[in-house]
Amino acid sequence: MCPREGWVEQDPLQILKAVKDCVEITVDNLHKLDIDPSDIVAVGITNQRETVVIWDRCTGQPLYNAIVWLDVRTTSTVDEVLVDVRDHNQDCLKSLCGLPVSTYFSAVKIRWLMDNVPEVKRAVERKRCCFGTMDTWLLWNLTGGKDGGLYITDVTNASRTMLMNIKTLQWDSTLCKFFRIPMDLLPEIRSSSEIYGYLTDGSLQGVPISGCLGDQQSALVGQMCFRQGQAKNTYGTGCFLLYNTGLSVVQSTHGLLTTVAYKLGKSANAVYALEGSVAICGAAMKWLRDNLRILGDISQSDKIAQSVTDRSEVYFVPAFSGLYAPFWRKDARSVICGITEDTTDVAIVRAALEAVCFQTRDILVAMNKDCGIPLTKLLVDGGMTTNNYVMQLQADLCGIPVVRPLMTETTALGAAMAAGSAEGIGVWDLNNLQGVGSDVFKPAISEDERDMKYSRWKMAIERSLGWVADEANGEMYEEDKQQYVLSSVPGSLFLITAAGLLLFAQYLRS
Repeated sequence: MCPREGWVEQDPLQILKAVKDCVEITVDNLHKLDIDPSDIVAVGITNQRETVVIWDRCTGQPLYNAIVWLDVRTTSTVDEVLVDVRDHNQDCLKSLCGLPVSTYFSAVKIRWLMDNVPEVKRAVERKRCCFGTMDTWLLWNLTGGKDGGLYITDVTNASRTMLMNIKTLQWDSTLCKFFRIPMDLLPEIRSSSEIYGYLTDGSLQGVPISGCLGDQQSALVGQMCFRQGQAKNTYGTGCFLLYNTGLSVVQSTHGLLTTVAYKLGKSANAVYALEGSVAICGAAMKWLRDNLRILGDISQSDKIAQSVTDRSEVYFVPAFSGLYAPFWRKDARSVICGITEDTTDVAIVRAALEAVCFQTRDILVAMNKDCGIPLTKLLVDGGMTTNNYVMQLQADLCGIPVVRPLMTETTALGAAMAAGSAEGIGVWDLNNLQGVGSDVFKPAISEDERDMKYSRWKMAIERSLGWVADEANGEMYEEDKQQYVLSSVPGSLFLITAAGLLLFAQYLRS
């Protein structure tokens, strides 16, 4: 749901129902396959990480819709919490939590809810309020809800809130004070693999829940990136590249996030990762289909992109709500550059696919600078990896082989591995795993061509910046006027902001 520009919400009750329905459909399908559902020994959960749910612990009812990770209503909240910080430095908390102060993370969403929703404010005052990322909401409900449900989260999800100390793995009083969030209202932090509790109803009643990982960390486990220096990239609504840094907390100086990769057991050591987060990946294709209507079937985007016949070099920066890693610029907005009179709608589709790959290269460049050891291959997963054209583009534009497992649902696999390897379950031995089959895409263009394309991409990035002025300095870009800007620069290069792209699409179809 998008009730306003930049707002993205979900109904927590619908999500809970979908999870319970999924369990029942799975059990029904097992019966049809002559598999006994009693063979299920454990359940794992993987979830959107920064999405926030707030509910009343006495009634069990949500006090507001879930605010989704890419929602940007908290832009003003970010400005407010940074107003007394020297130079409005968004990295002022990175030494404690590993994250920049951004609309992306959970703490500012919680702060916004406390400031703007009267029901939340009253529940906080009465100590009836529960805060949580989606895993906490699901675990609480699946283990009893208001009748004794577990109020917990795991370290990977907690590490995305800006409230957990990245070294102690506990809620941090300094961080909570900074955001004015009561520590006593936060859930207990657990490991990613242990028996938390048991399902209290449904066909799997009594089955233990023993795995919990944020979706991107779950994909890292599912890709079996257990060694320092291994990395995976997941292509979904957004795009997320995680690089295993082992037991070391590596603080990035090039715009990446420090996060917990996993903690597989109560007594296990936490393993850390550097992460590059891209806000818009598959969402750009959905936007081309639903908003501009220049793409009918997203699954056909590779064939459409390969049909481009003009020689124009078109670049699309999909910064609908700013840019995430490694730039962290909430003032950025989408631009399309390089348009000529020969440009067609299929060239825009191709540019959107290329943007996914260029943004991944941006993150790889930053990771190379932080870690000093360039990746020799990139493991990939997620919905867009079924697109062979994108996978070849990724290899070409990054200059390293791209390895796609034949089983691409590694996020679900990682949650299963965490659940099955928990103490007391023991059906997975993570120390003796065999790799799965994969496809490999190797670079097929020259280094000069690769670098030329990337240099033009960087030019497009520069032109996407500064469209929304800093509210903290008393200046705001008037987005609500639905204006668009068209300006020329040397080389017949053109820019169009996202607000005017609908008009451009109508021109392309005419």
